[in-house]
Amino acid sequence: MTAAPPSLPHPVARIAALDCRAGLLSRREFLTRASALGVSAAAAYGLIGLAPAPARAETPQTGGALRVQMELKPLRDPRLADWTQIANFTRGWLEYLVRYNPDGTITGQLLLDWQVSADARQYRLILRPGVRWSNGDDFGAADLVWNLTRWCDSSEPGNSMAVRMAALIDPATGQLAADAVAVVDALTLDLTLRQPDATLIASCTDYPAAILHPGYAGGDLLADPVGTGPYFPEHYSPGAQAALVRRDEHWWNRGKGAWLDRIDYADYGTNPAATLAAARAGAIDMSYQSSGDFITAFDDLGWTRSEVQSAATLAVRFNQRSEEFADLKVRRALTLAVDNQVVLELGQDGRGMVGQNDHVCPLHPDHAELPPRAADRRLARALMIAAGRRDQEFELVSIDDDWQAATCDAIAAQCRDAGIKVRRRRVAAQTFASDWKSHGWSATEWGMRPLGIQCLALAYRSGSAWNESGFANAEFDALIDHALSIPTATDRRAVMAQLQTIMQAEAVLIQPYWRHLCSHHVPALRGAALHPTQEHHHADWWLASGQE
Repeated sequence: MTAAPPSLPHPVARIAALDCRAGLLSRREFLTRASALGVSAAAAYGLIGLAPAPARAETPQTGGALRVQMELKPLRDPRLADWTQIANFTRGWLEYLVRYNPDGTITGQLLLDWQVSADARQYRLILRPGVRWSNGDDFGAADLVWNLTRWCDSSEPGNSMAVRMAALIDPATGQLAADAVAVVDALTLDLTLRQPDATLIASCTDYPAAILHPGYAGGDLLADPVGTGPYFPEHYSPGAQAALVRRDEHWWNRGKGAWLDRIDYADYGTNPAATLAAARAGAIDMSYQSSGDFITAFDDLGWTRSEVQSAATLAVRFNQRSEEFADLKVRRALTLAVDNQVVLELGQDGRGMVGQNDHVCPLHPDHAELPPRAADRRLARALMIAAGRRDQEFELVSIDDDWQAATCDAIAAQCRDAGIKVRRRRVAAQTFASDWKSHGWSATEWGMRPLGIQCLALAYRSGSAWNESGFANAEFDALIDHALSIPTATDRRAVMAQLQTIMQAEAVLIQPYWRHLCSHHVPALRGAALHPTQEHHHADWWLASGQE
């Protein structure tokens, strides 16, 4: 193992700190890069001459119950989970190795520390001592090896963790490589990657990366819900209600979080009017998200608004497996018909940033700035005629809510203005979630990832479990591998520019904006500031007494 010793910041991080101080690197980019390489948040801030945000001023109070509105989708094996809301419930008892924070830092949960070699091919993972599973078992290196083995099983349909762990997988077997993991002691593992991957730690923050007990045999997560987290699932009914209750033993961070006695979730569907009515009736204390005119309506209730600019987006993608969207001229015509600024205004009330149809956000440290794109309805019409589909009617599918439906309505209207026939179909959220990868042309909500290359690898690499567009491009795949091997985001940008350019040239999707996210909660709630990836961190939440 040739990683930098714990007492000395990673050499790449030290160089990045100089660039940050010189104004050549943004603060967020530096913090994400440094912490992913094993530099603590405090040390990373210190390298650029700053102090981390001060700790909370109030003393948390124990007790009480919180009622949260959120869609309750069917639970799945976490490595197969494909919606953030699933993990927002299971996060009550299933924890993660690391956590991504709003300032861009990555901090340890079940990992106490990690070290990364200068070429990002060797990792040392040091587990937190004193962690016990809820059944009393000690948590250790053998448990993590078991989880890594499952994550690397590329034969399991829908296992998106195999994409994230590709550098640990033997291409010949599609499984964890025999020499990829070495157990040093009960709390320490060394990883040897087939090729450099500077995103490995960042990938462990994503919601399918929950750590399971080796006793889990697949199937029903609630049959024997053993975890390391502070809460226990009391019940879960998809589309209806669910509850987490605090457990009082074995949690490693006891006394430093998990203040609430219970957390009740309620699913009011995707119509925000139903959520607002529940809030007015005093039936809920917190919304999962607030959008459009309902933001002002929640403000008028006197609730606390929490908001954050995010790299969350709506991917209005074309399924290239279908005959009509296999034609590049058709895809280009539809993208050229749409002015993304107009879609931002109509779909998000202007809250957010305009997208460039490349699924890499300016907030991502590895984002490459490309020339702004413009709509061209005349060319769009000409391309559709050249494709021989002048009279064809295309169907655009979205869930039946407010912002996603409004976004797709705006896209359809602009296509019609360009002389392209489009019909709209709205479906219930649960119906859409059951077959979200099968539609010809549809809109899927995508959450934020710390790095842009993560989005491209997850969603557009050939054969990826989450590749709903059916995009398959050998040059693109090779560039993804190359980008993953580059340790620094700044150095990665030249390759990212090529990847983003291919995304635009191949008209893979209409990606109209980056969302400015909002949610609301009662004034008494503390610790529930909206996370840019919309994660729920139950252990941080508490209720201040004596407040309405």
